[in-house]
Amino acid sequence: MDRQQRVVLNGCFSEWRDVISGVPQGSVLGPLLFIMYINDIDDCVAGKILKFADDTKIFHTVHSDEDVSALQFDMCNLVEWSKEWQMLFNADKCKVMYMGYNNKLTEYYMNNVKLECVSEEKDRSTETSHQTSCWYAGI
Repeated sequence: MDRQQRVVLNGCFSEWRDVISGVPQGSVLGPLLFIMYINDIDDCVAGKILKFADDTKIFHTVHSDEDVSALQFDMCNLVEWSKEWQMLFNADKCKVMYMGYNNKLTEYYMNNVKLECVSEEKDRSTETSHQTSCWYAGI
């Protein structure tokens, strides 16, 4: 696609620049194109993956050091995938949540950034807590 964009701030216009990646915003086909664009992300993780709009969640059952390594390996693979497709993850917004009890509270990293550990997370209209193994959808 031959697309260009520029920024307008307080009536001042930047120069037009070529857009080399991404999905057109506000289009009817945009969400479908985005799903097609990221469809192969599942191929780079051994664990389970959930995708909704531009959110991605991976999860593993972790009982051993090998399981810890597998989850960390998946996160490294996601970083490599994101570099290849020029859709970098913002590691500062990525989080780890341990579900259930007797978890190994391992530190995980994405692109050499230690991920924040949280006990609950709310995104979109869904809230998840470390005390449950269920997702609660808010209305």
